[in-house]
Amino acid sequence: MKELLMLPKDSFLNKTYIVTGGATGLGKSMTEALLLLGANVVIASRKEDKLIKACDELSSKTNSSSISFAICDVRKYDEIERLILTSIERHGSIDGVINSAAGNFITPTEMLSPNGFDTIVDIVLRGSYNMSLALGKYWISKKIKGNILNIVTTYAESGSGFVVPSATAKAGVVALTKSLASEWGKYGIRTNAVAPGPFPTDGAWDRLMPKEVRSLYSVEDRIPLKRVGKHEELANLATYLLSDYSAYVTGAVFTIDGGEYNFGAGEFNFLNSLSIDMWQQIEKTIRTNTKSS
Repeated sequence: MKELLMLPKDSFLNKTYIVTGGATGLGKSMTEALLLLGANVVIASRKEDKLIKACDELSSKTNSSSISFAICDVRKYDEIERLILTSIERHGSIDGVINSAAGNFITPTEMLSPNGFDTIVDIVLRGSYNMSLALGKYWISKKIKGNILNIVTTYAESGSGFVVPSATAKAGVVALTKSLASEWGKYGIRTNAVAPGPFPTDGAWDRLMPKEVRSLYSVEDRIPLKRVGKHEELANLATYLLSDYSAYVTGAVFTIDGGEYNFGAGEFNFLNSLSIDMWQQIEKTIRTNTKSS
């Protein structure tokens, strides 16, 4: 990934970031980018085995010893407070956080149990506001200009069937992002969000797009650029938003999806599949009908 990053080397030297959900998937990729750019990173998750594995792998890939981990359930505020204290003890301060911890799966909503709904909302929404609240209190008391980056989704705005708990929770995170940006800007605290489209990852991708679903249609056909996202592309956007290069950006939600959201929303975008020959025939028909009317 190193040669694909857009920010200058050492852009985050002497900076410290927490990445929740940093042991797997997109959180892991963003952690790798931060390490390559010189940051200290504390990754947090509930599963120690995955944290240890991720630390070993990322330390080797980035040739960095600046990664560490903390076992933390973001649904529990006291564990968030311990994570923050541990991070400060290790590195002296905290400059920002990526709220990437998430849970999701596809299912008809009527098949959900209340506990299943609660689990997703608690991890995504409660986890994000727990971390934001605890870090915000710390930054304000210490007069630190902190930075919060929330990972949301494109359907947080539109809604989506079959992932209703996730859509509900992510919509809440979008509101949290914009609200805190308005209130905490006076403290120099910036809050932004990134809404990724399809970015295949191990585990989460298979839960959302199992083989049975992928066999029914092509994901790429829904995307104007005709491909899924590359992890370094998301990492470049995330690190930009955490950097001083974006110092005037706050309260924004950035979509990175190859045009998928807009393509799905446009009423006539399905005509994209028509050939030139078909368009020429349509043109002839329109002209004929216009002359006869």
